Amino acid sequence: MESTESSYVSSPEAARNRYPPPPKSPTCGNEEKPAHIRFLVSNAAAGSVIGKGGSTITEFQSKSGARIQLSRNHETFPGTSDRIIMVSGTVDDIIKAMELILAKLLHEFNIEDNDDVGPRTKVRLIVPNSSCGSIIGKGGSTIKSFIEDSQAGIKISPLDNNFYGLNDRLVTLIGTLDEQMRAIELLLSKLCEDPHYSQAMHAPFSYAVTYYSMNYAPNGTGGKFPNHKEDHNNSITIGVPDEHIGLVLGRGGRNIMEIGQVSGAMIKISDRGELMSGTTDRKVTITGSQRSIRQAESMIMQKVANATERSMD
Repeated sequence: MESTESSYVSSPEAARNRYPPPPKSPTCGNEEKPAHIRFLVSNAAAGSVIGKGGSTITEFQSKSGARIQLSRNHETFPGTSDRIIMVSGTVDDIIKAMELILAKLLHEFNIEDNDDVGPRTKVRLIVPNSSCGSIIGKGGSTIKSFIEDSQAGIKISPLDNNFYGLNDRLVTLIGTLDEQMRAIELLLSKLCEDPHYSQAMHAPFSYAVTYYSMNYAPNGTGGKFPNHKEDHNNSITIGVPDEHIGLVLGRGGRNIMEIGQVSGAMIKISDRGELMSGTTDRKVTITGSQRSIRQAESMIMQKVANATERSMD
């Protein structure tokens, strides 16, 4: 997703030269309010956070008081190969857990640092698009103040319209560990004031299985029919309403190719007019391992569910 990121405000080199690091200030009375934060990590980094037999994640949860959850290794943020970590609890607990996690990753995956300041690295937070306005502020005033206060570079990616139904953006923090932690503290405090962000806490934090296991009736939103003839090949056929096939395919077949690449499944859609008996649903046959079939099915049904919700609005 690096290629789609655009810097809302550039890294504050000038501010760093003008001012010494500011003292840390309290987080405006939100310390005890339930909150959450989501960010991306590589698969290798996720393994480091989990630790042998789960020892590291258990230790971090015990020390911080926060809950730390990871998406599974095939559940990645759209457009990336990175997994998602969600840390939830009070703001204070989250700050403690984030510092433990980022310090661990800095130690294991970054470098020796040859100066007194420490290496400047990046961490990518996932923030709902509806909450980005409160971070930016009028005329960019809020994000500029966060950059000046934290000394971290803060970049907000544009909303990626290539992924239908994706309503999250990436907020990249570039700086030393201390600068990143101060930026996280400021961002989290601001997000806690936003009702949209609070609601997002109860939504699934990964993307691959959001709509999996929903039952779709053949009269409206698609139906699942076991393909007994090809059971030995791990194959199923599902029905997708003809009017929604275009969204599943995507422009130039982009969506269906992405679903195949991400899930590892082979997907075949019946020709126009070739419908499932007694329905207006096109046949979508998914072949592969059980896991890849489940993931491909859930991604297809997520697009169908999003399309159905939009048509009802």
